[in-house]
Amino acid sequence: MRTDDATARRVLTDSRCWAVVGASNDPWRSSHSVAAFLLERGYDVIPVNPSYDTVLGLRCYPRLADVPRPVDVVDLFRRSEDAGAHVDEAVAIGAKAVWAQLGVFPDEAALERARAAGLTVVVNRCPAQDIPALLGAA
Repeated sequence: MRTDDATARRVLTDSRCWAVVGASNDPWRSSHSVAAFLLERGYDVIPVNPSYDTVLGLRCYPRLADVPRPVDVVDLFRRSEDAGAHVDEAVAIGAKAVWAQLGVFPDEAALERARAAGLTVVVNRCPAQDIPALLGAA
């Protein structure tokens, strides 16, 4: 299952504040490079991971509920079996979209709860690939 290009493009165009769940200070981790990519392209990035105080020089929050400002997109870098709980957290904080990275497949019930709450759902895509491909911004 992969979300269509039009939906991904809309989220990338309309959403500026991204909470990266599973953000890491390890430069070899995808969450690190994708968060850096988003920052370089002018997106507002909020790292979320209880293991860190900062990521990429930004304050890192232990949970989505701890983020003190509105979030447009919750970007999931978590194991598929753990992702559904974070989808529910995205709903609880009033995010506009949830984005499950390549290879991350939250359970369908969680995705349906997100859709029912009005969130846009993007699955099995990566903004670092989609921004150049869909928006033409390398």
